[in-house]
Amino acid sequence: MNRTARLYALVEDLRAVAPRPLTVAALATRFEVSTRTVQRDLHTLMETGVPVRSIPGRGGGWSIDPEMTLPPIHFTADEASALTAALAAADASTPYASAARTAAQKIAASMTGPASAAAQDLAARIVALPTRSNFEVRTAVEQALANDMALQLSYTDAAGHESNRVVEPAGLLTANGRWYLVAWCRTRRAGRGFRLDRITAAAPTGEPAQPHDLTELLLTSAAANAVRPTALASLAPRP
Repeated sequence: MNRTARLYALVEDLRAVAPRPLTVAALATRFEVSTRTVQRDLHTLMETGVPVRSIPGRGGGWSIDPEMTLPPIHFTADEASALTAALAAADASTPYASAARTAAQKIAASMTGPASAAAQDLAARIVALPTRSNFEVRTAVEQALANDMALQLSYTDAAGHESNRVVEPAGLLTANGRWYLVAWCRTRRAGRGFRLDRITAAAPTGEPAQPHDLTELLLTSAAANAVRPTALASLAPRP
C-alpha cells in the first residue's frame, strides 16, 4: 500500500470506530508499518486539516471527529474530470480559492483507478492566464461574509474614481469571469456591487452587519436577473 492510500485508509479506520480511539501500535499492526511511520502519517493528516487528535493517558490513542469528515465518495471518470475543470477555474482571485486548493488535495488523495487517471490527464491539459489578486482583500471579504461583519473598503470604480466606504456584505455575484461583492453601502445608503479586483483595501470594522436580502439588493442593478448557479441549487436551503 502506498502512502497516499494508507493516509486515506487511516482516516476510514478511525471513522469506523469513532469516537473510540485507536492506538498507534494497533494502527501499525493493521497497516504493517512501524509505529514511527504511523505517527508521521497522523501528523501529516493533522497538518492538512483532517480533524484527528491524540488522546493522552491510559485507554487513549488517536481519534477523529466523524461529524467533521465525509464517508468515502466514489467518483466516475466524468465526475472527476468535471471537478478538475471546476477547481482549475478557482484561480487566486476566486473567493475561497485557498479552501478549494485543500479540498482538491483531499479529493485527489481519495481517487483511484479510472477516475484518478481521468483527473490527472485533464489536469495536465488545462492552463490559465494569471489574474491580479489581492490576498488580504479576498480574505477580508471571505471572513466578513462568513461572520456577518461590516467592512471598510477602498474602491476604484470603472472611471478611476477612488472612494472609501463602509459596507454590509450580502453575497457574491459572478459574471463574465469576474467576481463582485454585493453589499449594502452605508455611505450611499443603497445596495452596491464592488468588483473584487477593484477593491484596493478591505478591513473589518468589528461591527456586525445587518441582514440584507441579496435578491432585493440586485433588483435595481444590471444583475437584477441573476440566478443561483445550477450546480449550487441543491446545496442551498429551500425557501
